[in-house]
Amino acid sequence: MIFDAHSDLLYDVTRRRLLGEHQVLERHHLDRLRRGGVEGLVLAVWASSPRETFWKDTPWGEPEAYLGRTHQMLSCARAELAECPQVRLVRTGEEAAAARAAGQLYAFLAVEGMAAIGGDPRGIDWYHSQGARLGMLTWNETNDLAAGAGGDPRAGLTEAGRRAVRRMEELGMVVDVSHLNDGGFWEVLDLARGPVIASHSNCRALCDVPRNLTDDQLRAIRDTGGVVGLNVFHGFVHKEPRLQTARTLALHAAHMAEVMGVEHVGCGFDFCEFMGPGNEGAEGLESAAYIQNLFYWLEQLGMSRQERKLIARDNFLRVLA
Repeated sequence: MIFDAHSDLLYDVTRRRLLGEHQVLERHHLDRLRRGGVEGLVLAVWASSPRETFWKDTPWGEPEAYLGRTHQMLSCARAELAECPQVRLVRTGEEAAAARAAGQLYAFLAVEGMAAIGGDPRGIDWYHSQGARLGMLTWNETNDLAAGAGGDPRAGLTEAGRRAVRRMEELGMVVDVSHLNDGGFWEVLDLARGPVIASHSNCRALCDVPRNLTDDQLRAIRDTGGVVGLNVFHGFVHKEPRLQTARTLALHAAHMAEVMGVEHVGCGFDFCEFMGPGNEGAEGLESAAYIQNLFYWLEQLGMSRQERKLIARDNFLRVLA
């Protein structure tokens, strides 16, 4: 069974609910999740990049309206989950196990970019009060806390960003560095006292893009006790289209296991096919329904059943216990 540590389904939930739809998860997504073997996932609140998304056509379409978009996503998430008893929002491993035993899909909440709180680290307490268990300081943009992967790679965290990291750890929120630039990454690793994750990043050694991680970064996450989640997005799998496949993503997993140890490799698929052209997953991983294709290739590469189980679910749940 699969635990997906990064899902953008709340994006589709919000988009459709603002257009008047209801029961979005049940009508459009649950079947694919079940076919792929997903038993749990992390639902991301992503309110960044309005000019590239449906937000540009809403009253919250300007960059300064991060907070309005965040409130909308949280409101839509609460309404959706109230209509969908098949999915239970959880905060701990124990709650996840209880949901699984009840036959429910369990979901942790994450914040993907914290521009909404400006430079006020007290906003971390607000995210926590809304149920967030994981958080990224930034998406690809530069904000008052840090610079994202699209910003100056030499820039580090701001003082507010450093305070935010400390407060996240005090509250038990897991710090996620997937969208940070290189400078911010190393500052977080210097500050961290607990496990740090990269929920949806691949290996820069196999695909040299800023959103992927160097071997030194992989080892640094390992040394915190953290986990890196495999990302299906075609552009992070390989630069050559013919090699943007499930098999190549399995090679990323094998490289991570060699560099970090298999205990630090997980799944953070970032399926975005519902966002339209340009957001496709690698061949053989077009949606959550095809997740098992990755595990076929992991087996073909010689990974044992126990190693595949660690990657599929156990490693990330260890961090979230």
